[in-house]
Order: sequence, then structure tokens, then C-alpha cells
Amino acid sequence: MDALRRLPAPVTAARLATETGVSPRQLYRDIATLRAGGALIDGEAGVGYRLTEDPALPPQSFSQLEIEALVLAVGDLSHTGDATLEAAGRSALARIIATLADRQSRQAMHTVLRSFRAPPAEFKLDVDMALLRRACWEELALNVRYRDLKDCVTEREVWPLGISYSDRALIVLVWCCMRKDWRLFNASRIEQASLNGRSFRPRRVPLLRDYASLQRR
Repeated sequence: MDALRRLPAPVTAARLATETGVSPRQLYRDIATLRAGGALIDGEAGVGYRLTEDPALPPQSFSQLEIEALVLAVGDLSHTGDATLEAAGRSALARIIATLADRQSRQAMHTVLRSFRAPPAEFKLDVDMALLRRACWEELALNVRYRDLKDCVTEREVWPLGISYSDRALIVLVWCCMRKDWRLFNASRIEQASLNGRSFRPRRVPLLRDYASLQRR
């Protein structure tokens, strides 16, 4: 169902089988099962399939400008240098579009606004962004090796608090246990990061609140 929402229609059986990792024969059985479950899927083998009604998702409605904003925001994820985040955005947008009325769905496929920018060199990352996101959300401490602007390399324990994307760099806000202070790390300069088994829960929210207060002052 996710592949049918996400891929341009009509989607051939071969493409669907490749996307879902099953054989063509199994794919035909899966389509029949989905149809029996209430999904309205037009098309047939040799031509391609089109999902015209998705019972798994409730109907939604957006204005044309709201649709433009969603498509533009998801398109801009390609400039973050984070392929996993970009794929998640595309998948979420496909699910949203699948819930729209036919006219709005066509608007989403032909929006006027587009974003085209080459990602800067700083977004060539060695660090695993999925690991950084997990450490932020689950409040897990990291051991990192970091190369600063003077090319000095240090190894330290940090508590990752948040990630900020900009046109010039991808910045990770951390509490540095070595310096006992907040630090802004350029993600492209993190040479290595690993979980060390320690948690800083529930310190993340108070630390972020204190950092925001410091910035306001």
C-alpha cells in the first residue's frame, strides 16, 4: 500500500515486486488480498496498478496553498544531506496525498512551487544521522571524536539535545560533559560517534529550556 501511494501511477507489477521484495506471483496474490480487504486498486498485470481509494487512511482536505506548502517543505529535505530523513518525508507526503480528494490529489502532483538548491559541501557527513536522531529522542549519551575549525581532534562524551539544518551547515546542539557547557557541533566535523550506554534522561528538556533562556538574554 505504501508503494502504491508513493510511486507514480500506473505502477507495473514488476516495479511493485521490486519495491516490496517479493516475487511477481506473490505480488499478484497480494493485490488480490488488498482488493478483498476493501482497497480500490485499478489496473491489471501487464499494464500497471493505480490506488484510487485507500480504506486504511481517513479522508483529509487541504487548501491549494496548504498542499503547495507541504510539497515544498518535503522537497526541501533533499538539501539536508540526510537521505533517510528525505525518504521519510516522501513517504509521509505520499500517505497524505493518498487521503485527498481526487482534485486535490492532482493538485499535489502538479504544484507550482518547487525547491532546487545544491547541498553545500558541509553536508558530506561521516556520522550516522539516524544514530544522532535516536540519541536525541531517547536521551542517550554519545562518545564522539570531533575535529574543530583549527583541526584539533578531541574525544569527549556529549549529550545531544537537537539538530538544526541550515543552508551552510548541519548543526548538533550538545551538552559537553568535558567542558560542562553547551556546544554547537558541525555534523560534518564529527568523525565518529557511538552510544556509551549512559542516559541523560530527564535532563534534555531542562537543558534546552536553559539554553533558550541563555540565548534570549
